[in-house]
Amino acid sequence: MSSTSADRSEQQPFYSLGPFKVRLPFKHYRLEWPDYFQGLLMCAVDLAAIPLMTELLGMPFEAAIAIVMLNGVLYLIHHLLGDPVIPGWITPAIPLLIAYVEAFDPGVDRIHALIAFQMMLGILVMVLGRTGMATKVVHMIPNAIKSGIIIGAGIAAVAVVFKEGGRFDTYPITISIAVGVAFYLIFSRHFNQLRHRNKIWAIVGKLGVFPIIALAVIVAPLVGETQFPDIQWGITQPDFILMWTNYTVFGVGLPPLSMFATALPTVLAAYIVVFGDVLQTKAILEEADDIRKDEDVDYDANRSHLIFGGRNFFMSLFGPDVTMCGPLWAAMQVVVVERYKQGKMAMRSIFGGSGSFRWGTNTGLLLLPIVSLVQPILGVALALTLLIQGFVSVRIGVMESRSQRDLGIAGIIAAILSIKGAAWAFAIGVALTALIYGKDFFKGEVDNTFNKHSGL
Repeated sequence: MSSTSADRSEQQPFYSLGPFKVRLPFKHYRLEWPDYFQGLLMCAVDLAAIPLMTELLGMPFEAAIAIVMLNGVLYLIHHLLGDPVIPGWITPAIPLLIAYVEAFDPGVDRIHALIAFQMMLGILVMVLGRTGMATKVVHMIPNAIKSGIIIGAGIAAVAVVFKEGGRFDTYPITISIAVGVAFYLIFSRHFNQLRHRNKIWAIVGKLGVFPIIALAVIVAPLVGETQFPDIQWGITQPDFILMWTNYTVFGVGLPPLSMFATALPTVLAAYIVVFGDVLQTKAILEEADDIRKDEDVDYDANRSHLIFGGRNFFMSLFGPDVTMCGPLWAAMQVVVVERYKQGKMAMRSIFGGSGSFRWGTNTGLLLLPIVSLVQPILGVALALTLLIQGFVSVRIGVMESRSQRDLGIAGIIAAILSIKGAAWAFAIGVALTALIYGKDFFKGEVDNTFNKHSGL
């Protein structure tokens, strides 16, 4: 059954499919060229997953890019099934997953650990989405513990970059310059004022991290930290056979049951982090819906859970991915939504913007000139992503605390998480919260230290 849209109260046309709303390109939305071309170039960020898999799993480049491309195809599922978002990684949880997987011996054990984690994460998310329990589960977790997990994820992200032998040691000058420029463009009050006064700076601001990646491509070889890119022509050649036989359940078999139990604390920690992305998505789209009166933007958190949970389960079988399958690429979602807010002439439908962007990234992954251009600085792109995420995670995590006691507990949890992993962090977090709050374990306290909770 197809829906039609003629006024504010109705949505963009779709075909009903259970909880999903199927929208096809050219039939239900037009291709938005600005978003497509931006996606074409921003595939560089997707490619930054490759160093993680090559280092953690010893995976050859050809197998790693096969996983990136498979994940890229699954990104399209969101807007095609009615989720008006630009999906991405579960970036804050990447350091947590790395720490968990590194506890196992290199080789098959690490692959099994990754498979077990991602399969359990996918099942958990799908069950919560299907039952509508997602919101209730997260609200049951004390704020002090949530705060600690999110802060710990941010600290762990920064630690990955600056640890001995980490990416900063390899690209110190490039990372310093790139991160400095990135933080200025994304977080600076001064640049925010500039972009409102000058159209050129406004365009730069809307390009997200692409200008920084372009800068890194130039700076890294000039300072001698990489070779100049060897631009190659043609189509990317991923090795799906190698990926299939050496890095999936069809080649290495299912993990032992003990690994599923071992992965549970890290799965729960990752879910706490990912739920923050769901809340952020809802807020961004509600703001857009308030401005655009010609389209009813329908975002359903349960439907989103079904989609990105299904992606994680699928990838656990066919291409285990260290970056995981998240519900939102926040930076690019904001960029697309800002253009959407400018009216129907700028972007006819939010599905056109989000869909076109991901069609663009998939095209970019196929084009060898783009892949070869950014290949030397993939480590820099990853470091940049982790440091930006570290900044955001610490900021958000602190504001999850509702009192000074919460923040003290959160600090302990964060430190333990970044050093000992999610299992120890959860255990000690529960113990500390119980000791400090007793019968008010779930309630905690509000002392109005943080404005977010003032007046509650």
